[in-house]
Amino acid sequence: MRALLALAMLALAGPAVAQGEQQAQALARADAALRMRVEAALQNAGFAGVYSVYQGPRRIAGGGIGQPVKDQPGAFTYESVWPWASVTKQVVATLAMQEVDAGRLALDVPASRYLPSLGANAPTLRQLLQHRAGLRNPDDSTKDAGGEPSFYTNGETGLGWCVKGRTTAGGQWRYNNCDYIVVSALLERTTRLALPDLFQQRIAGPLGLATHFVTPEPATVDERWTGGPDATERATLLRYGAAGGLVGTAADMAGFDRALLSGELLSQPALDAMWAGDAKLGYMALGQWVFTAPLKGCASPVRIVERRGGIGRFQVRNVVLPDKRIVIALMTNRGDYDFGEIWQGKGPSYSILSAAACA
Repeated sequence: MRALLALAMLALAGPAVAQGEQQAQALARADAALRMRVEAALQNAGFAGVYSVYQGPRRIAGGGIGQPVKDQPGAFTYESVWPWASVTKQVVATLAMQEVDAGRLALDVPASRYLPSLGANAPTLRQLLQHRAGLRNPDDSTKDAGGEPSFYTNGETGLGWCVKGRTTAGGQWRYNNCDYIVVSALLERTTRLALPDLFQQRIAGPLGLATHFVTPEPATVDERWTGGPDATERATLLRYGAAGGLVGTAADMAGFDRALLSGELLSQPALDAMWAGDAKLGYMALGQWVFTAPLKGCASPVRIVERRGGIGRFQVRNVVLPDKRIVIALMTNRGDYDFGEIWQGKGPSYSILSAAACA
């Protein structure tokens, strides 16, 4: 009797199992087609570096293209640790929004409530995250012998420099690394944790990321690779701090993006607030740009979260397509590589995103 019952249950389950297998095969074929489109777009765009592409929890593509040193033997390694440059700001904005999410910070009160050294008429946290705080700008610091702003090389640097002689907050935005150095100081005061420890506790640890803030010496031998940052470049990254001091892999960057999409790092209201692009500010949101743009092959414009980074010869593009559940991390050590502008409907970024988002 039991044997007959088991046979009957197998017979009933058979169609469901077959349907599940068919769905899995169809998904695998779709993922393979997407991988081929993305990799062809990268090749056609002349991209050289590493990339990581996910759709939801599924890794679609990842690897390296080209030589770490142009015209010399060797290949990029997917596991190489790269400067995240200003994608660091996207991470710091997320840490700030976690505090807003918990009710410990507010976006639209004077930031001097949390960091008294800002004094009277202080900018708000929102203005800091949107580069509208009126702080001194490191790009305006005295140039060194090589013509570089001395804030990043051999001159006065850090929070003290940033808060001297600031002007009125508000108005249009001007890109300014001091804004995130101040946000970092604010977070360190309110959480009682140094920024590297806060990042490890809130993001890197829970997500299993090896990404960390750069230190004077490499933490592991894996941080040294042909074509990667040399000692002078690492010293510069140290001076960027909260504005550009993270180092990690492309896979880790995609993992951070996926955690944002899945709700592991922020509630949906907090994520919506962080990803609210303001058209009057060139679609600047909080720590990133968020806009919609037409892509080739898509029936309607696609919502795009874009965070760019660039320090010296290292460039990064971190892109999330929330409604498609797609994340794309691109890293190159070709400082002269032109990613183009998505909204102009041409160039590498446009073609790569079109390949990823539009069948």
